[in-house]
Amino acid sequence: MFTGFLFLLLLTAVYFFLSGGSTNNNSKDDNNNGGSSWNTTELQDDLKSNHSFEASGETFNNSEQQELIGQRSHKDKDNDHSKKSAFPYEDVLNCLNLTENKDKLVRPAKHFKKPTWVYLQMAIMAILDVKEVDQTFISFAVIYMKWEDPHIYWKPQNFGGLDKMRVPADLLWKPDLMIEEMIEKDKAVPNPFITIHSNGFVEHVRDLMVVSTCKMQIYKFPFDIQSCTLSLKSIVYPEEELRFEVIDDSTLITEWTRQMMRNESEWFLIDITVKDKSVSRCFEKQSVLIYTIRMKRHSAIYIANFLVPILFFFCLDLASFLMSDSEREKVSFKVTVLLAVTVMQLILNDILPSSSNRIPLIAVYWIGMFGLMMVSLLETMLVMYLIEKDSASKEKKADKNRSLNVKKWTHCACVCNVSDEPPSELLSVTKEDKRSQLMEESNSLEKLPDELSEAVKALSLLLSRKEERKPDYWTRVAKKLNIIFFFVYVTVSALFLGVIFSLWIHANDE
Repeated sequence: MFTGFLFLLLLTAVYFFLSGGSTNNNSKDDNNNGGSSWNTTELQDDLKSNHSFEASGETFNNSEQQELIGQRSHKDKDNDHSKKSAFPYEDVLNCLNLTENKDKLVRPAKHFKKPTWVYLQMAIMAILDVKEVDQTFISFAVIYMKWEDPHIYWKPQNFGGLDKMRVPADLLWKPDLMIEEMIEKDKAVPNPFITIHSNGFVEHVRDLMVVSTCKMQIYKFPFDIQSCTLSLKSIVYPEEELRFEVIDDSTLITEWTRQMMRNESEWFLIDITVKDKSVSRCFEKQSVLIYTIRMKRHSAIYIANFLVPILFFFCLDLASFLMSDSEREKVSFKVTVLLAVTVMQLILNDILPSSSNRIPLIAVYWIGMFGLMMVSLLETMLVMYLIEKDSASKEKKADKNRSLNVKKWTHCACVCNVSDEPPSELLSVTKEDKRSQLMEESNSLEKLPDELSEAVKALSLLLSRKEERKPDYWTRVAKKLNIIFFFVYVTVSALFLGVIFSLWIHANDE
């Protein structure tokens, strides 16, 4: 008890000694610093509280001491700038020591075991291009990031109401954000500034022209829907040190993106979904945000430039059935139509990638139309062959008939000439009386072969006309075959087009 009394006397003596010295120090500080006399008294109170805690057997932890020192430093900085300043921006920079800041080299955190939470939001400003052959997705994206930096703090009332300001981006630490699917260097102009707030929050906006890989699903081309992903993560920080926070409402993200979108090219944005995922990398887990962009192609240009022209060529092939089967121009016409469809196939090869696992429906459409037109050409060639076969047999028969008729009429003429000659006895009797009559008959017999040849020609023409009116066997077969093939051709074509278009509408694009 006596020792306790002596300890109390010692404490009161120290108190009066320090209080007396503080008044002198305060007067000196008032002359030198202009009114910051409360710092020493506050320090004495802290010392008293420390002594009292030590007397009771309690001690501070290192983290609590660091927080107390940080609070004192913030208070000292605010009190040093309690007066209004004409240059608040420079004063804030000097107050925060940003011009000589070494904290930008490391992650800002009160404790190394606590992660830094980064609020992140991405929007697609424009869909520039989707290359099916290269399987790349080119877009212009904007990324908004916000995080808390414990080294940033000031009171706006001490700096003319300055609540936030923009400083060069190199002065502060920033998350090392990357996009996994990105295959080319960013060509957009980087944002040189970063926004800091008085409450310690930092904002940074990045504009990126992203050239990323995207596996294309072209089974339903040009009525396809593509889904491309952009995975945002840190380069080196694991999730124990850096984590991302995002709004996972796909409807809100989609509407926000549509409001900011400037250009869609040939694609229409359906929706954007985001998923927060933890991925293992190099024996560490990292926080990853996976954005999935679903978009639909504007197919009108492909319908007008590819699908409709092939249908027009098919209609021309159907119209060729109205042409005469005996004309050789029909075959050349069908061959020209086939060549035109082949040109459309060459254009299609430049659009579609060669690495697709499934044959696209548009390729099946082209193969089917080309096959139908080729079968139509083969049928036309068969019909013409049968007709020419009959015409060749007709010519042979006509030649035979013509030769037989000529022989017959010449034989009859010779017989007539022989039979009309008078016997020798009669001529001797009537030689003198009928000499003039015989001369006239001989002249008429000389004219008889010419008349016979004209009659033969007339008869051959009549026979040929009768034969034309009655077609031969192979001609009748060719005409029946042409009619049957036309109806089968139209039916199969209609079924094929119906199946293809139903698949385009209802099939799943996997």
